[in-house]
Amino acid sequence: MELEEKIVELQKLIDGSNNIVFFGGAGVSTESGIPDFRSTDGLYNQHYKYPPETILSHSFFMQKCEEFFDFYRAKMNPGGFEPNVTHRFLAELEKAGKLKGIITQNIDGLHQKAGSKVVWELHGSTQRNHCMKCGKPYGPEAVFDTQGVPKCSCGGIIKPDVVLYEEGLDERTVENAIALISEAEVLIIGGTSLAVYPAAGFIRYFRGRSLVLINLSGTAYDSDVDLLIHAGLGEVFSRIKIR
Repeated sequence: MELEEKIVELQKLIDGSNNIVFFGGAGVSTESGIPDFRSTDGLYNQHYKYPPETILSHSFFMQKCEEFFDFYRAKMNPGGFEPNVTHRFLAELEKAGKLKGIITQNIDGLHQKAGSKVVWELHGSTQRNHCMKCGKPYGPEAVFDTQGVPKCSCGGIIKPDVVLYEEGLDERTVENAIALISEAEVLIIGGTSLAVYPAAGFIRYFRGRSLVLINLSGTAYDSDVDLLIHAGLGEVFSRIKIR
C-alpha cells in the first residue's frame, strides 16, 4: 500500500471512532527541534565526559549533583521550543471529542503547551520540580534559570520530576496509561522505536479494533499492527482532517 492509500485508511479510522488513544515517543518532538536520544544525531551518540545514561541516573544525581545539573540545563531545557503539527493536531482531536488521551515518553510538556488536557507522562516532566526535603513544588525556572545545585527556601535540593535511570515509573501514571490503552478502540503509536521498557510493553494491553504505528524507521512491532506507516508524523497528520 502506498503512503497516500495508508493516509486515506487512517482518515477512515479517525472518522469512525470517538475512542482514540495516542502513544508517543521522541519522534513527536523532533519536528519541534528537540533532539531524540537514539538516532545517529541523538543525545546518546554525542560525546561527553560521562555517557548520558550515566549522567541521567539516580546514583549520578545523588553523587555528582552539580555535574548532573550542568548537563540537565544544557541538554534538557525545552523552553525555547514550540509545539509542532502533531502536538496541535492531537490537541484538536481531543477538543473534537475523538481522542481520549495521550501517553507520552517525552518530558518536554509540549502536548500541554499545544492545549492537550489528558496527558500521561510516563517519564515525568521538566516543567515540574520539587524539594527533596519538604516537597514544595517548583516551576521550570527554579532549575533552568539558576546555577549550581538549585535549593529550596528550606535548604533542600530541588529535583526535577523526571524519571531517571534506576528509578521506577509513577504508579498512578502507569495505571492510568494502561487503563486508557486497554479501553481504546483505536491506538495510534507514533514517533517511537518501542525499544524502551517498561513503556513499550504497555501496548500489549490493547484489546481494541485497530492498532496503528507511524514511525520513520522500522520497529520490532511492525508485523503486529493493523496499519503501518513509515513516514514523519507531521507529514501524516498535516493531511488528516478532523470532522
